[in-house]
Amino acid sequence: MYERYYGFAEKPFSLTPDPKFLYRGQSHGNAFDLLQYAIRRREGFIVVTGDIGTGKTTLCRALLEQIDRNTFTALVLNPFLTEEDLLKRILQDFGVISREEIKAGRLARVSKQELVDTLYDFLLGLIPLKASAVLIIDEAQNLPLPVLEQIRILSNLETDKEKLLQIILVGQLELQSQLRSPNLRQLDQRVSIRYELKPLDREAVAAYVAHRLAIAGGAASVSFTADALTRVHRLSGGIPRLINLICDRALLAGFSAHATQITPEMIMRAAESLDLPAPAAASALARLTRLKRPAPVAAALAGMMVSSALAVGATAYVYQRFAGVAQAASMPARAETPARDVTPPHAQPGVDRTLPADAALTILVGSYPIAESSSAGDVRALTDWLEAAGFRVFYADVNLGSQGRWRRVLAGAYADSTQALGDAARLKTAVPSSDARIVTSGFATGTIPAPSPEPETGAQRSGLEP
Repeated sequence: MYERYYGFAEKPFSLTPDPKFLYRGQSHGNAFDLLQYAIRRREGFIVVTGDIGTGKTTLCRALLEQIDRNTFTALVLNPFLTEEDLLKRILQDFGVISREEIKAGRLARVSKQELVDTLYDFLLGLIPLKASAVLIIDEAQNLPLPVLEQIRILSNLETDKEKLLQIILVGQLELQSQLRSPNLRQLDQRVSIRYELKPLDREAVAAYVAHRLAIAGGAASVSFTADALTRVHRLSGGIPRLINLICDRALLAGFSAHATQITPEMIMRAAESLDLPAPAAASALARLTRLKRPAPVAAALAGMMVSSALAVGATAYVYQRFAGVAQAASMPARAETPARDVTPPHAQPGVDRTLPADAALTILVGSYPIAESSSAGDVRALTDWLEAAGFRVFYADVNLGSQGRWRRVLAGAYADSTQALGDAARLKTAVPSSDARIVTSGFATGTIPAPSPEPETGAQRSGLEP
């Protein structure tokens, strides 16, 4: 509908895995180059994983287009096959048997061993031709155990010098944990290369959108504003499939408004029509779980503050075990000596980020050095995720003397421990690597003295709970 209006030769954000639309950013470009290298080197067994919608199938299609004529390829897109059906599909793609033979039932009585022997003979015949063979299996996380065992057997087809069949398993993130199960230990030991596709960051999302607009032929007639691209990144979590869905609907909204520029409002309308809030929160959670653990910094007031340079998950020194939190909550509060500025870095009209005075407890989720330029974005990313997860978010700035000023991100305000414990457990379940801790409101804002810190242990220096 909008293609003619904007002058596109085809839909720029189609969900089909068209290899010419593959954006070779850092993650996908590295994966593509690594797979080409592995095929040339005959590495044997390769595993590529990625979250749903990260472009795994498109990567496979693009790889097949670039493989030279001396390499025979087989692509299995349907993993729900029996061992015999898998072997027949491989032989069909290699051109050893025809589809008509399979459909006519001429191979119905052929045993599995005969199919393996036929494949082995074919692979041996490639040696004098200086040719090779590659098998790619998509959605490999759905392969039944017997079929995975059959694949392991195929990986044993080799000569004294080299593997005869290179196998690339492509699947969702759970494929890695499946391969590490005791039943698949022998298969897992044969994997020579592993690679995980990552979602796109903010800059890569902008480049991805521009790339697809250019490939479709209409980049000169329509553009996305910088704020619109920021919205796309935030709502999609950097997942290419979600980016395509949002941008396709946004272009339709632009066409309806006879606009040549896609605005943040159009992006939001597109997301609302797709009902995307839940996927956006899920993708933010996925980013949280992938972040590095924070490194500790000694702090005069708090004992130890922890800072994460990557965005979220940075937290505070454990003030007390929760058994002692109630007692600390009853301590008389003292006016804080250093002045505090609790103005949030991205205040929203009508949103009070100051912890309520009647709150006895809160959950300290993150702490960021105000002097660092990246802190505002870090606080914003953590706030967005917490609010998407249903938490009220508060800020408190504390002056830690020689360690500088820090902005603390707090989740929830509680008068009793029961609800605080439940919400803290919910945070830990959502992000097991998080160091979120229940603290007294006085400790969170720096209005009561923290206990003298114990000497640092090795665990404390690594950012782990002592």
